[in-house]
Amino acid sequence: MTDFPARRRQVPFLVLAPSLVVVVGVLAAFLMAALGTRELGIQSDQAAALRAKLLATTMSERLRATPEEDRAALLERAARRSGAELLLVEQSGNVVVDGTQGVQTKPQILRLLVDGDGETRTLLGRSRYFAAPVDAAQPLSLLAFVVAPEVPFAGGSLVVSVALLATLLVGAAALVALALARDVYSDVTFVERRIAEMAQESADPAGKPVPVRSVDQVGLLAASFNVLVDRFAAAEEAYRQDLTGAQNYDKERSAFLAALSHELRTPLNAILGFADVLLAEVDGPLSEEARENLSVIRGSGEHLRALIDDILDLSALESGELRLSSRSVDVYPIAQEVVREAAIAASAKGLALELSGKPAFAYADPRRVRQIIGNVVGNAIKFTSKGSVTVRVDPRDGGVSIAIADTGPGIAPKDHEAIFREFFQTGDVRRQRVGTGLGLAITRRLVQMHRGFIDLRSQLGRGSLFTIVLPSQAPPEPRPSDPIPPPAKSRPRSEPIT
Repeated sequence: MTDFPARRRQVPFLVLAPSLVVVVGVLAAFLMAALGTRELGIQSDQAAALRAKLLATTMSERLRATPEEDRAALLERAARRSGAELLLVEQSGNVVVDGTQGVQTKPQILRLLVDGDGETRTLLGRSRYFAAPVDAAQPLSLLAFVVAPEVPFAGGSLVVSVALLATLLVGAAALVALALARDVYSDVTFVERRIAEMAQESADPAGKPVPVRSVDQVGLLAASFNVLVDRFAAAEEAYRQDLTGAQNYDKERSAFLAALSHELRTPLNAILGFADVLLAEVDGPLSEEARENLSVIRGSGEHLRALIDDILDLSALESGELRLSSRSVDVYPIAQEVVREAAIAASAKGLALELSGKPAFAYADPRRVRQIIGNVVGNAIKFTSKGSVTVRVDPRDGGVSIAIADTGPGIAPKDHEAIFREFFQTGDVRRQRVGTGLGLAITRRLVQMHRGFIDLRSQLGRGSLFTIVLPSQAPPEPRPSDPIPPPAKSRPRSEPIT
């Protein structure tokens, strides 16, 4: 079924060369026949003119020696024997003896006498004529008319001969062209078949060299293709080496991060644990200065642990090792826990932190939902100097909407997309030193893993509004033929905050 269209496309290639040879040969034969016929016509006209001149000159000499009473019989007999037309006229145009099929008019005779020779038309058709003087005493002239046929003599034979010769030559040339076309077609199809075999999924990706069967353009094409195959094989080998090196690097990086996490978290947990014990005054009361110093130590430890967690989460997201444990979960209680934990930091800055909404269920990983809301709320508190931070949870068609608004400085339109990139921070330098710039980048990736999206609306000096939408239904089971859908992107806007 697949060969028929290919053959139908390739048949004109085999027919093209012989067809061109036939067309060129026929045109050449037609041109040769036309030029030959034209040359025969010229030769025939010249022969008729020469015959008219010889006939007029000869008969004028005989008429000069013939008595006047015998001239008419002589002209008639000569005209009958020669097949020409003879006309004896005076210089004034009067006809003395008429040996033609029809007498010309007096003006025509005068014109012929003035011209002396040339071409004219008689009742016999196109003719060549010649005027020769007969007697000087009596101003007489003899006009001889010889027929010059429209189709030259032997013109038909010439056309037939040229046609036979052209048929033989064109046929031979067409056969040679067909043989050459078949050879070229065979070479091209051979190269095409080898390339098609190399393109199959089961074939070696590097391919095999194509044998060069000729030294023509097709052979040059095959040689060039072999050079391309060698370059591709070298590039593939380099790619495999680079890929192996990257995989080894990725494994070493994962192992390093895992070891680093263990080595950092073990002493860090000990520091935080002992700080909690001392703050609980188990070993005795603490002075106000000591309690303040311990609070600084514990806060710095918590910040360091958060940074380590962000780096590890980003590494897991990039390597694809992070997996979700999704189920139907109520988002509102999770938001309550986040608000309850962030209330201390908000009250320390004099900010009002409010939660509103109603229970709303999403198909998500509760631990990651907590992380998503916590990152956005933490950012809002960190960048807001006065005013409030509000969180609202509402159900919506097919999902859950989590809106987090603040009265901070806002985000410039040019930074709406940039803030979701890794290690990017906006705002003044003091706030940039607080974190690593990974919170929103991790948040967006986690939202995309849940098949949701995050929307930003912000204006400078009017605060920001982040809206997170998570689906409420589990994703359908993918079929083997279904393409993998691309992750949803955030949709930053610069609309007024309402």
